[in-house]
Amino acid sequence: PVVTVKPDQRVFIGETVTLTCDIQRGGDIQWRYSWFRDGDTDYPYTTPTTAEISFTADVSRGGEYRCRGERSDSHTDFSDAVTLTVSDLKPKPELTSDPAGAALTGNTVTLTCRMDPSTGNWDSYWYKHTLNPETEKKKTNSYSLKIDSVSDGGQYWCRAGRGKPVYYTQYSDALWVNVTVSPKAVVTVRPDERVFRGETVTLRCDIKWGGDTEWTYRWEIEGTNNRYKNTVSRTSTQELNISGVDLSHRGKYTCTGQIHTQSSQRSDAVTLTVSAEAQASVRVSPQPWLTEGESVTLICEVSGSSKGWTFSWFRDHDHLSDSSRGAGGSYTLSPAALQHTGVYTCRAERGRPAYYTHNSSSQTLWITGVSASVSLVINPSRSQHFSSDSLSLSCEDQSNSAGWTVRRYTDKDTQTCAKRTGSGCVMDSLSTSDTGVYWCESESGEKRHPRNITVHDGEVILESSVDPVIEGETLTLHCLHRSTNSPILSADFYKDGSLIQNQTTGEMNITTVSKSHEGFYYCKTERGQSFHSWISVRVSRSGQISVLKILSFLLAASPYLLATVVLLYKCYRARVSSAEDQSQYAVTEEETSI
Repeated sequence: PVVTVKPDQRVFIGETVTLTCDIQRGGDIQWRYSWFRDGDTDYPYTTPTTAEISFTADVSRGGEYRCRGERSDSHTDFSDAVTLTVSDLKPKPELTSDPAGAALTGNTVTLTCRMDPSTGNWDSYWYKHTLNPETEKKKTNSYSLKIDSVSDGGQYWCRAGRGKPVYYTQYSDALWVNVTVSPKAVVTVRPDERVFRGETVTLRCDIKWGGDTEWTYRWEIEGTNNRYKNTVSRTSTQELNISGVDLSHRGKYTCTGQIHTQSSQRSDAVTLTVSAEAQASVRVSPQPWLTEGESVTLICEVSGSSKGWTFSWFRDHDHLSDSSRGAGGSYTLSPAALQHTGVYTCRAERGRPAYYTHNSSSQTLWITGVSASVSLVINPSRSQHFSSDSLSLSCEDQSNSAGWTVRRYTDKDTQTCAKRTGSGCVMDSLSTSDTGVYWCESESGEKRHPRNITVHDGEVILESSVDPVIEGETLTLHCLHRSTNSPILSADFYKDGSLIQNQTTGEMNITTVSKSHEGFYYCKTERGQSFHSWISVRVSRSGQISVLKILSFLLAASPYLLATVVLLYKCYRARVSSAEDQSQYAVTEEETSI
């Protein structure tokens, strides 16, 4: 026979112990059983009719046990001895956690209730916050704690148990599980989330976390074209560098940080968009045709992308070195001079190594000279006109009116007015193709007085002066309707996109105009919206003349003032010399008269 012991050969006071005498090849024979202790083979300890004996362990129950099967005419051999050890000290498990220290939300902490392996197998009983009742019973000595929130932290205990009825060990010492909200990773992209084929892209994973903890990083990439899903692991570096990016790098990028077995929250996905080669474009504000002394700004843009670019400007293919004017993609000429006339292009670059866009299409700036004697007269005198209306233009020169011709530049080309009347031009039925810049040009090629003319085929136009408004004067705007060609009763007026006035009369007045009133104006009614018109403000000519008169007067008067000072000085020196002579020579009255 073979003796088996439950729960184990090493037990503790108070446990229930069961010894079984198992006769391996006994068949169906009805055996009697004899149990012997501590080497005694003559006098049985007990002779039960069943194969099992059970008792509550105490120190006196410890020792060697063996058994033998018996029947009327024979008996088995003795079993091998089994030693039962009874301990009088109730065991106490050790409770540990992995990872040790603070736990991050969204992760799992493994609690282990560890018993001395020599004491046999135990079930584990787990307690949270309080010792009663148990949170959960586990057959194994580990407990996986899913940390969903800070409330999952706190005190935990365990104890072990086995047998029927269950024998419990002591409680473990309390273990504090400290829970901290897991930080969220953040992905940043340089130079931009939208890049162009061939650029160098750097994605960086940042985690805001106190202390000097060193994170490792994991990147996940999901292709937007569903051709692949790829995961790239990084064990130390927090940057993912892509040189010569192409269409295969498009997708959603996320990252997580890891400390040992714990992870940060996953970052929000950053979508990397890869486009074909970048193209710069240039536009002008307010208009490409202006008179010297006015201001103009050229703006360079990269379609679909605005981050990280620096810009270079070219005039007539020559690089412009005054980069301060080109900061932020804007190139401002203030005041504009005749030599600024030319064809402008721009190019953008960013990154290291530098990535360059293609050059923009060209933008012509035309700056004409100031001439008080030549003016372009427009009738009706406004910058916006209805299609199908008539318009007349003429050049007036106080000295020689016959030497000037009306010319224009439309979206097609530069041309002379088709229907000429002397130095003037008449258009009986306007069309939108007549929109453009009109000016006076002399026989020698001098260009003066450019003005914008806009032809609208809609129902509403803005009536404003075609010439710049003089500073200090009153600016009057009307909203006209095609059917009546008179002000509309109710209209809203806007400047640079913002509502500035609501008028029931369809008219708006700005008294005492200043430079701050320059901008793009338009009006809106129930019947439609006008085009935008640029209103420019110039310094009063009377103010300029007054300053010139003062300067001229001072320049003219200065020689006389100088002569007066010189004469006064000479008189002073003469009086001083006379006084010195009198004291030295004692000049008599008769000598003085002589």
